[in-house]
Parts: sequence; structure tokens; C-alpha cells
Amino acid sequence: MGKTTTALKAFYDPTKTYDDNFDDGPTLVSSDDKPFQNLGEPKFTFLGKKLYSPFGIPAGPILNSKYVKYAFERGFDVVTYKTQRSVEFNVNQFPNVLYVDIDGDLTLDKTSKPLLGSTKTNKPSNKFSITNSFGNPSRGPAFWVADTKKAHSYQGKGQLLVSSAVGTINEGFTNEDYYEDFALTAGLAKSSGVEAIEINLSCPNVANEGILCYTQKAVVDIVRRVKDRIGNKPLIVKVGYYTPEQQSLLENIMKEIAPYIAAISAINTIPAPVVDKNGKQALPGPNRLVSGICGVAIKWAGLDMVKRLNELRRKTKAEFEIVGVGGVMTPDDFWQYRRAGADNVQSATGAMWNPKLAAKIKATL
Repeated sequence: MGKTTTALKAFYDPTKTYDDNFDDGPTLVSSDDKPFQNLGEPKFTFLGKKLYSPFGIPAGPILNSKYVKYAFERGFDVVTYKTQRSVEFNVNQFPNVLYVDIDGDLTLDKTSKPLLGSTKTNKPSNKFSITNSFGNPSRGPAFWVADTKKAHSYQGKGQLLVSSAVGTINEGFTNEDYYEDFALTAGLAKSSGVEAIEINLSCPNVANEGILCYTQKAVVDIVRRVKDRIGNKPLIVKVGYYTPEQQSLLENIMKEIAPYIAAISAINTIPAPVVDKNGKQALPGPNRLVSGICGVAIKWAGLDMVKRLNELRRKTKAEFEIVGVGGVMTPDDFWQYRRAGADNVQSATGAMWNPKLAAKIKATL
């Protein structure tokens, strides 16, 4: 008999719509899914903030203040509120999360061929990968600024809340208008009282530039505008994977933005086409054949970026910190990122299906 496929339980339930998760979540993963108690004094530092651990969750699955509270209570000490906009913005069509069938690493060569997406998997919770496609939805600043203030109230001793922002292209916008909207949104995030702000430059957009982090002029312009708007608040820049052929681009960008940023976060996802068992586009709607892949299959890329950024930091004597993201499913993954040079490590997929991951990592510190 073949292996039984299952839909694993996660605190963001992929079998429910985004709005249902937003309103009703987070879902308890198991009967022993209980808060973790930090003891003693914080011994780690990130962005000048004392932390109990250099580990947390990036923006993706932390939908609102209820999710922030849930994550902090389970020992994730750096939590990023889901990327927000200056306007209301609808979520992509359901479903938004599928398991993907990948043998080994998702190398760049493999992304040229369709991957199989499914609502179930036969792999354990520390061995699988997913695709997610939300489109950075937002209920607008009238909701999220106040909710981020509430989320900040849940930040305990030795913990840090980060607010993530992205620009939105409105009708008639020039590139400069678009870049300025990043600054506007970051300014709104600053008004919530959070102690650090991230700008997401690693999502597909409709400005005919592809993913923004690969356009040097756009990155530099946005970073300067945002830093001018947020003042002394630490700024984190979220980027995607730069291939070895893009190394000079990465170095040129970092040279220009290093004076303005406190940290760089890498990576987001690796884009790839995802189809169903019939070979048809798995995620419904326009421009959704290709979507971001997360989980164990992209760890190689996150680690590679951290190593290269760490070497670049050493070579240039720059002072930015590094956030390592991608395929962190176990404490061993966390330590691989730390040895590679990550000052802070974050997990989305691993944390979603295993809220005890932070506690397990803390047991190894």
C-alpha cells in the first residue's frame, strides 16, 4: 500500500480562506499547544534590542495582533506583522497555500519545470515545502495602524515586534509616486510605535520591473525615501535570492544602501510554476501560475545568501545585521544559519506547522 497523504494542522489553516484565518485564527495546532515561559535575563542582541533568542517569524503568517500575541507567547522573540499597504487591497483567490512535491533542493534549474501542488502531503512537518500566494492583502491603515499598536502591547521583555511595509501602485502613478508610497506606508508603520520597520522589496509587482530588489535604482530610491520618513527607527530591507551571476548587482546595491539600513533579510521565496495533477495552473486567477516556494527545499538558497552577505559585510566593514530566512524547520537548521553569519533567524513554514520550534531552539542555546 502507498503512503497515506494528510493535511497537517498549522496555526494558519490553509484549508480555510485568508479572511476566515484573519477573523478566527490562529488555530491551535495540538492539545498541548501552550505558551512558553521565558526565564532569566535576555542574553542576545538584535538591532540594539536585548532578546531572549535570535529567532522569530517573518511577515507572512502573522496576519494581525492575535497572531502576534500567539507567536510571542510561544517563545518567538522577533515577530514581524504581515506586510501592509497604504490602501485596502484584496487577497488573491483561494486557495492561497498548497504543498508542493519537490525532490531535494529547489535549484534554479528545477524552477524552469512545473511543480506539483496539492492540498495534502505524505511528508512530516519538518520535511515539506509549500507555495503561498496572497498578494500582500491589507485591510487598510484605518485598521492595521491601530492593530499594530495593539500588537506592540503584546511585546514582552526580551522580544521585538517589526512592522513590514510595501508600496502600492495606484492608477496614474509614476515610478517616483510608487516609491514614495513605500515611504508613506513606512511612516504609517512608524506611527504605530513599533521599534523596527521592514520594507518588502522581494514581491512581484506590476511596474514592469520584475521583483524590485533586482533593480538597483529602485532599491536605492526607496530605501533613501523610507529612511528619511522613519528617521532613527531601524530599517530592515527584505530581498530575494541573488544568483552568483547577480553578485556584482548585490554588491553595488549594498554599497549604496548600507549607510541607511540596520539589517537585510534574505530570502523571501523562490518563484516557480505550480500545477495540479492534471497539469493545469494550481492556483486560480490571472498571473498565478508562478508563485513563491517556501520550506525545506529553499534552505540552500537562504544559507547561500547569508554566507555571501556575511562575507560582503566582512570585506566592506559595513555594520548592517543579517536576518536569515528560508527552510528553517528544525533547531539544526537554525544553527546552520547562525554559523553562516545570521544575527537573527526566522521561520515561516516551519513555525506555522510547529509552534514548539522556538522552545526547541531555546533548549539548544
